[in-house]
Amino acid sequence: MNARAGFVALPEAPAAEQIVGIREDLPPGERVLWQGAPGWRLLARHALHVRAVAVYFALLLAWRAGGSLFAGAGAGQALVDCAPLLGVAAFVLATLHGIAWLSARTTIYAITTRRVVMRIGIALPIFVNLPFRGIESARLGTTGAARGNLALQLRGDVRLAWVHLWPHVRPWRVRRPEPTLRALHDAPEVAAILAAALTQHAALEAARETAQETSHAAAPAATRPIAPSAAFEPHGQRASAAPLAA
Repeated sequence: MNARAGFVALPEAPAAEQIVGIREDLPPGERVLWQGAPGWRLLARHALHVRAVAVYFALLLAWRAGGSLFAGAGAGQALVDCAPLLGVAAFVLATLHGIAWLSARTTIYAITTRRVVMRIGIALPIFVNLPFRGIESARLGTTGAARGNLALQLRGDVRLAWVHLWPHVRPWRVRRPEPTLRALHDAPEVAAILAAALTQHAALEAARETAQETSHAAAPAATRPIAPSAAFEPHGQRASAAPLAA
């Protein structure tokens, strides 16, 4: 007690938890279970396919050099003939590596006790908020020892644009895009964390529904609420760049 003021000092409320890099408090009771970002080299290799692009330009250079040598040019002249194409190849590969580096630097992945959050985009970052109730399943795809991607299959009422998610999206899923945590160095560990969180969330939702049904059945008939008309049912929850409200 503060004898001079005559007031009891109350304990300060605990600070709301935040995802590092996202200046917005999570709702009370929600905790961050994991947070990370893609590895830029893995992103360049598996999302931007720099190896395939390098092989393509290597074949073009071999064809150009072979054509020059077959025409009777010397090694020096063949090299001169290949110089413009070599410059284009270097520029393209450097650009792809730069995109991968910038994308990794500006991306944040996070798993909380209620949702998956993705901050993506280089010039215009957007926030993709995916509550667990909108996630149907998750698929782990490995690209090496402990490295891989974690794709999220969404329920039918959740719609996202493929172009907005790229490259953080599963390839060739254009009609029903699957947001993907890409180029993870600890993919199996992240998958285990998400699986446990989804299982716990499903159990809590089932218990809550059971409690509501029990309460509804025990209430007197005169006090039971009238079910709303189907025409006034709210639309399903959509994954979006909405605030992290519960």
